Amino acid sequence: MNANTPTASSIIDEIKQIVLSPHSFRSVFILISSLLVAYWLSQFLAKGLIFIAQRIASRSDKESDEARAMRLRQTETYLSMFIAIVRALVVIVVGYIAWILLSPTAGNNSSGASGLAAIGAGAMFALIAGQTIGIILRDLTAGAIMISENWYKIGDYVKLEPYSDLSGVVERFTLRSTRVRSLNGELITVHNQNITGVRVAPRGVRTIAVDIFVRDKDRGVNAIQRVIAAIPKGPTMLARPLHITNINQWGNNRWHITVVGQTAPGREWLIEKFFVNAVSAFDEDKEPSERLLSLPPISHNADETANKRLKRAVRVKRDRPQQSSSDGKTSESAHRMKRTPVHAYINQRLRTFSKGSMRAQQPAREPRSPARKN
Repeated sequence: MNANTPTASSIIDEIKQIVLSPHSFRSVFILISSLLVAYWLSQFLAKGLIFIAQRIASRSDKESDEARAMRLRQTETYLSMFIAIVRALVVIVVGYIAWILLSPTAGNNSSGASGLAAIGAGAMFALIAGQTIGIILRDLTAGAIMISENWYKIGDYVKLEPYSDLSGVVERFTLRSTRVRSLNGELITVHNQNITGVRVAPRGVRTIAVDIFVRDKDRGVNAIQRVIAAIPKGPTMLARPLHITNINQWGNNRWHITVVGQTAPGREWLIEKFFVNAVSAFDEDKEPSERLLSLPPISHNADETANKRLKRAVRVKRDRPQQSSSDGKTSESAHRMKRTPVHAYINQRLRTFSKGSMRAQQPAREPRSPARKN
């Protein structure tokens, strides 16, 4: 056998030397392997916290008190953040320990081989993870701001900007990302740094009102009730069934009926399209004299809080009512209401000046001559 032919024992010795001797590739391999193992072990550590979060989510879904349900959802959101933080801490601690073991001060090797290996490992790791760390830091900063400003919580129905069609229920919210389940069942994960705005459905429902104008009150109410009974109901459809809230008479043979209901987000078409089209179909194939509707139905948003804020924002100058006297002229009291102190002072000075001018220009009266008698 040729002396230069490698034997099995020599190959094993070379592999041992490559694996055990300190060099940069070995250090990078050990560091990355330790981080992957730590990430895998952190999943088991987080299972206990996930179980607690699931119990809180179940309680919040069954809670009838809205304020308490919101507090439970907030707690669930904080637990989701804590789970992500715990897993990140486990990975960081294991990575730090591995770095200490590979650092130049580890061991008693005075040759500096371990130091060079650690420096090489650090350089390669920084080269590989530099861009990733920058992305993660931007996500963490955006997530921290969103949490401090209370943008949304787990369980909220949101629409994320600048995406036009990204909407759904928040299932997970961490410092790095947000996971949303859309209405068609898709799971969508978005980095927090890419979220520029969010629309949150208040209390998870949309309140919509429909104004219906009919010529006959009794016929109109009966027809509306039949349509309401045909619309599917439930938490994911009509969260609160349609009901008549107001009936007003507008002159002869004209009634205004208001119907209000609440739908789950994304189900607005049940009221805005299905119900409105069903009401509009009352007069199909009918003569003009037999039609029930006097005007087409109108649907609009009817959230009480939004209407209060809108009423506060709208500033229209109101005209003051003017009281007329018996001869048709505006009363003196109405004029006084419009006068300001400046106007009163100017008017007083003008009257004083006009009286003085009239006295100065008035000629002396001449005695009248006696009338002649014919």
